[in-house]
Amino acid sequence: MSYTALYRKFRPQEFKDVKGQEHIVTTLKNQIKADRIGHAYLFCGTRGTGKTTVAKLFAKAVNCESPVDGSPCGQCSSCRAIAEGSSMNVIEIDAASNNGVENIRQIREEVAYRPTEGKYKVYIIDEVHMLSIGAFNALLKTLEEPPSYVIFILATTEAHKIPITILSRCQRYDFRRISIDTITDRLKELMEEEKVEVEEKALRYVAKAGDGSMRDALSLLDQCIAFYLGQKLTYDNVLEVLGAVDTDVFARLLDAVLENRVTDALAVLEEMVIQGRELGQFVNDFTWYLRNLLLLQSSGDMEDVLDISSEHLELLREQAAKVDGQSLLRYIRIFSDLSNQIRYANQKRVLIEIALIKLCKPQMEQDYESVVSRLNQMENYLAKGVAIAPAEGGMVSSPGMEVPKAPAEKPKLTQAIPEDIKQVISQWKAIIGECAGVTRSYLAMAVPTLGPNGELLLCYDELNAFGYIYENRLGCLDKLKDLIAQRIGKEVQIEVQKTELGQKASDTVPDLRELINMDIVEENF
Repeated sequence: MSYTALYRKFRPQEFKDVKGQEHIVTTLKNQIKADRIGHAYLFCGTRGTGKTTVAKLFAKAVNCESPVDGSPCGQCSSCRAIAEGSSMNVIEIDAASNNGVENIRQIREEVAYRPTEGKYKVYIIDEVHMLSIGAFNALLKTLEEPPSYVIFILATTEAHKIPITILSRCQRYDFRRISIDTITDRLKELMEEEKVEVEEKALRYVAKAGDGSMRDALSLLDQCIAFYLGQKLTYDNVLEVLGAVDTDVFARLLDAVLENRVTDALAVLEEMVIQGRELGQFVNDFTWYLRNLLLLQSSGDMEDVLDISSEHLELLREQAAKVDGQSLLRYIRIFSDLSNQIRYANQKRVLIEIALIKLCKPQMEQDYESVVSRLNQMENYLAKGVAIAPAEGGMVSSPGMEVPKAPAEKPKLTQAIPEDIKQVISQWKAIIGECAGVTRSYLAMAVPTLGPNGELLLCYDELNAFGYIYENRLGCLDKLKDLIAQRIGKEVQIEVQKTELGQKASDTVPDLRELINMDIVEENF
């Protein structure tokens, strides 16, 4: 017999097995006991919270030959048929793939026929928000005045997309996210039944990763058990399988940021990459970690809100004492922006490295939070009795901060400029002027120079510009190569590089625009 996934194997067969939705279960059971059954229900809530499961249990209960306290007996022929999926009285429809007017017309024709056995025909329409406007309109009349033996149960994760005319015809039930404690207790019960040895700390982490969804938590636990089949499932095992990061790593990373140790912060990221951690999850978890620190600073009574062990709570308190709230807000803002950018990025690591450098170097940004962060750094050094002296260029130097070196004499070209590169530079403004708006602006910030192998090298001292071009280099550079080929009839090799922190590209590499006569072109960017 083939293996059955945990979330399917342990799908609740009675109302008492449904966890975290007592407010809905109690109401539905009371309706069945009092014979006050409605004709249309709308079940709303995030994925994995029990909408479809409760809909099937309700369909069972209303057709059960001998219900027990409003719950299906599970033994009669009707209950068994519904459980096996062979009952003609329960019709499940996926609105994502059956969302047209014709599909709804078919339902309207079917409801004219009474159930062959049992009391009610129950239509469960999943993801109902996917129906077209025409389909919703076709459903209206039937939904408002269906035959007495028909019940509609509409399930959706996005109730705001459903027309108000449909909402007003249904009893609405909002399924809540299931708490971490409830999910943990349920997972513990099931693991005892499955005779699998699991650390409670591991179960709690899986429950947290489920993000309020019992189904997601069971799927993640299934994955972890399969990887360590026949072994005790530990907390470290779960972290390894899910690609997650322990809070100790976040503590080390935050210490490096607070002490402006860019190299050490990047080393922590390198460690995560080598271990195969999922970088998007790493960004989300570190943002959550910073949020917990901010909450601890805001109030001393945050144990229930944070929902973490007392051991981790003490570690968080120690970290929270090291950093001020304004800096935490800045860190959270940078990483929240990063989580939006990284979702569709090809080079996630580059974006994270840029963000970590921003955290360590508030002087790179000019917004209010960054200025306050720099002032706090100076106050901390002064409080410790550390002298702060002005560095060259008017910047302030202090322990742990890298002071930009004085610009060295600009190096000169050691090789002849190839003829095709000369042609490109002579028409440089016209070429980049044909690029799209954002790409054109970032290309204009580059210093074009000659690479070691005679290629065209674009040198940047702006992190944002370099990050954009590097991240989109296949699109940007291929487009630039095509434009150059159209102009000079040859394909030119192009590379990009960034100068060291604090240095300007114009001071470190020879600018070919200064060595070659360029056409006068009107700039529109």
